[in-house]
Amino acid sequence: MRILSMSVGKKGSAIFSGFRALGLYSNHLAHVLRFHKKHREFYVLTAVGQCFHTYNVKKLGIVAVSNALPEDISSLAADRMLVYAAYGKHISAFAKNKEVVHTYTGHQGDVHLLLPFGDHLISVDKDNVVIIWDVESEDTYLQISYDKASFEVSALMHPSTYLNKILFGSSQGSLQLWNIKSNKLLFTFPGWASAVTVLQQTPAVDVVGVGLASGQIIIHNIRCNETLMKFQQDWGPVTALSFRTDGHPIMASGSPIGHIGLWDLEEKKLVSQMRDAHTTAIAGLTFLQNEPLLITNGADNAIRVWIFDVAGGDGRLLRHRTGHSAPPTKIKHNDQSGLNILSAGQDGTLQSFSTVHERFNKSLGHGTLNKTRAKKKGVTHDTAKLPAITTFASETARQSDWDGIIACHRGFLVTTTWSYQKGSIGAHKLEPERFNKNRSLNVHATAVDITSCGNFAVIALSSGHIDVYNMQSGFHRGHYGKDKAHAGPVRGVSVDALNQLTVSVGADRLLKIWRFKSKELLHTHSLPAAPASSLLHRDSGMLAIALDDFTIQILDMETRRAVRRFSGHRGQINDMTFSPDGRWLITASMDCAIRTWDLPSGSLVDCFLVDAAAVSLSMSPTGNFLASSHVDGLGIYLWSNNTLCSMVSLRPLSADYEPTVIMLPGTCPSKDTEEEEVLDADSSEMLEYISPAQLDEHLVTLSLLPDSRWKNLLHLDIIKKKNKPKAPPKLPKAAPFFIPTIPGLVPQFALPTTPSEDQSKVVNLGVLAQKSTFYLQLENALDNNSYEEPVKLLRELGPSAIETELRALSPDMGGEVRVMQSFLKMISSILQSKRDFDLAQAYLALFLKLHLRFIADQPELMEEAESVSAHLEETWMSMQTLLNQNICLLSYIKSALL
Repeated sequence: MRILSMSVGKKGSAIFSGFRALGLYSNHLAHVLRFHKKHREFYVLTAVGQCFHTYNVKKLGIVAVSNALPEDISSLAADRMLVYAAYGKHISAFAKNKEVVHTYTGHQGDVHLLLPFGDHLISVDKDNVVIIWDVESEDTYLQISYDKASFEVSALMHPSTYLNKILFGSSQGSLQLWNIKSNKLLFTFPGWASAVTVLQQTPAVDVVGVGLASGQIIIHNIRCNETLMKFQQDWGPVTALSFRTDGHPIMASGSPIGHIGLWDLEEKKLVSQMRDAHTTAIAGLTFLQNEPLLITNGADNAIRVWIFDVAGGDGRLLRHRTGHSAPPTKIKHNDQSGLNILSAGQDGTLQSFSTVHERFNKSLGHGTLNKTRAKKKGVTHDTAKLPAITTFASETARQSDWDGIIACHRGFLVTTTWSYQKGSIGAHKLEPERFNKNRSLNVHATAVDITSCGNFAVIALSSGHIDVYNMQSGFHRGHYGKDKAHAGPVRGVSVDALNQLTVSVGADRLLKIWRFKSKELLHTHSLPAAPASSLLHRDSGMLAIALDDFTIQILDMETRRAVRRFSGHRGQINDMTFSPDGRWLITASMDCAIRTWDLPSGSLVDCFLVDAAAVSLSMSPTGNFLASSHVDGLGIYLWSNNTLCSMVSLRPLSADYEPTVIMLPGTCPSKDTEEEEVLDADSSEMLEYISPAQLDEHLVTLSLLPDSRWKNLLHLDIIKKKNKPKAPPKLPKAAPFFIPTIPGLVPQFALPTTPSEDQSKVVNLGVLAQKSTFYLQLENALDNNSYEEPVKLLRELGPSAIETELRALSPDMGGEVRVMQSFLKMISSILQSKRDFDLAQAYLALFLKLHLRFIADQPELMEEAESVSAHLEETWMSMQTLLNQNICLLSYIKSALL
């Protein structure tokens, strides 16, 4: 038990290990564009928390995920060979988009700006210190300290063709041009009385685009110190600038509210607006070199590629990768394949994420009361849009015929249907008529379920009503209870696998079981505390109820009794999910713990902590992954089930077990190989079970040797007749190719014998009379009364060798009576130890077959044989008793009516 807790303590979880994150694409940092000369392909890099993702621009397919850093990335930059990521006061350089090869430490403040510059890297921290690093040696080449009050660095760039020159922009509005090789300030530009937010090189030499906090965009010639043109953006500070290089004099500017402005540099005017390109600020935008493509990203967790294929027109969305722009509230696997996870987010959308590839992801859109008007006005201007989905149910049985998803919205009475096949909100808005569309009533839908056939939806309300609707027509098909099903809000509702029973739990601390079709009440069960939610595992009929006192009750629908009660959570239980076989219940609560309860044993078998509490859980129908979504996290995290591919020993955790924190998948740091080996050794030590030689004193143990080694002892004469050679053996003419071996079951090489020149041809009679090892061990055993060694030797010999050894025991073959007596004592000792029972029988049978007449003439041997016979009879009696007991028990089990 001690070894188990140690190994689990190190690993964090015995069952689950982090696999990867889904639905994470971008955060508030600007993306970085790279061109791979060998592949002739552009790659876009986006920061996601503690790591960055690399996508190819051609298909926006993910190419690599970097190893995680200890803290969130605060700035990202790249050159031809390396990718640089700043975190806290440190900077790391990554090779192959994955592995850290350099780390630069020396900043006293948090780094927020990076600029690769040939063999050097320029970084700026919040304390306004600029450090220029030598990339290979990781040494500081130069350090410049600015006075924060007069010149706070807010942007930097390298003007094309300007050797060793860097242009710095400040929050005060002025600009400075430095020669960083000679550490000289070459020129100061007074600025435009507004903080510089962006500096961007234009396609023309000497000309720089300057974005200001006032929304002004200045196109400035730094050689002549002359402003060529000015533009004014009305949407607030300029967040990003980019210029087209495919022959069109167009500049794009990003804004904090997600709009993009397109400016004609020849006509000096705004030519187009791309409104709501992102729902949050434009973090970065870049035109591809010599291509009419614009890449944008933002904090709304989206990367978008726009194509300009119409002259003077807007960009058209070519391809994109988008996830939830606000944390998911509820996740659930959609079908039995376990390949798609439906996720409802606080951003009001319902999305489907594929566990296979991003190209299978799809968004079902935003909930709205008027689909046609929403299409015309767009999501942002739709006045009839619905709030976020709180819970939903899905069923695939008839999803190709009609809607297969039903969802409840926060604070809304109306429940909506959705079509997974069409990828959009469905036809029906289900609302009970009893309230006469009185919106002033504070009644909302709290729980939903769809029958396994996909025909009916059961909707529970905060008023205590439970209604049944037809999914195809949307018609009301009745309600449970004369007036209300429960006196308070209904917290959970479920229908069993055969549409026979409906079970509901309410805030009135009652669990009620209804007949699904006739709506009559069959059973009422009182709960010890108010329930928070319920979950039914249809195959096993087990209903899990999470209570407000942080305990979980398991009710068996067949017997209608509470069969298990689990306590241990120290916070509100957010979600529960069953394993496909119904054996485990996995729960997540606000105490940041994810616990796995084993229903048959009624114990906690696994527990681990995460940094942010899990809001929703869903176990794959195939059992290979657990999916989780977390507080303030935009992604869905997959945990692989280790029990499918390796032996995991699941024992109940002790009451004082302290779980360890596991980092979320996709953000796990690379482990040290030595540490991994130690962990593996520990776990294998835990799992290894060595069976004792004798399970119990009163049991008989067999030898486990092959039958051929002992069964054939009594038929050796027949075997010898069959194997009699037809011709005498011929001597080989040349030396054998293989090294000769000594005959026996355990192969041993024969040592080469070198014949001496003066070898005598007279036979040495002493050699013929030489005693065998077995014979000597039997002689020694008479003195020390230990027969382990001779038995061990006999076990290794083959049938013919055993016969030879037993023949050699008689005085006719050079043996002695006392050694034969020793052999019989050896059989007695085997029978007394109750081990190798089958061998003892076989060896005794052969011994008696060879020497029966001689034993009858010797009184000493007869006395020993009688002793052996008594032991044999005693052992057989105990064996017979055991067998009879087992036969009686089996026949009773077969015939008894249980």
